[in-house]
Amino acid sequence: MEIGVLAVQGDFAEHIAILRRIGADTREVRLPEQLEALDGLIIPGGESTTLSRLMSIYNLREPVAEMVAEGRPVWGTCAGMIMLANEITEQDPVPLGLMDISVQRNAFGRQVDSFEQPLRISPLDPEPYNCIFIRAPVVIRVGSKVDVLASLDDGRPVAVRQDNLLATSFHPELTRDTRVHQYFVGLAKNNSSATSMR
Repeated sequence: MEIGVLAVQGDFAEHIAILRRIGADTREVRLPEQLEALDGLIIPGGESTTLSRLMSIYNLREPVAEMVAEGRPVWGTCAGMIMLANEITEQDPVPLGLMDISVQRNAFGRQVDSFEQPLRISPLDPEPYNCIFIRAPVVIRVGSKVDVLASLDDGRPVAVRQDNLLATSFHPELTRDTRVHQYFVGLAKNNSSATSMR
């Protein structure tokens, strides 16, 4: 089993380091052919407008959508969440439109307004998870098939799941807590097992 990390921009190296720490095989993805045979993909945080443009330049949009249609799990963190959404509050960037959520970019202000907050994430054990928000988006609408996994105190969702799609506003790759990565690897393993039994 192998998890890919989109490596055209952003903090992909941190995701790769955590995946290796928990014993998952991983590879950097920059070209469509590198998506083949992957069991899951992480779209990391970074600058969403740049990420959107580079995904178009490298012809990654359709192959990622095909991956999702095949049932393989895809997880977007921060800018990756923005890319998965089917609607954002600004005209740029152009999202992939794969997840039935509306997202507001930079919902908490600029870089200096970054913060950390312990939150309960429903699929994980009860121990709060220290979430790091850096120029983070927030979900302002969820579709009927979207599960909210974690919310801020004011009720705004910051972690959501829809079938094989996972999205987080915060940056799990910047903590030493591996539980969200383990959860995603578990989704990929379950999907891989189910596919092999068909």
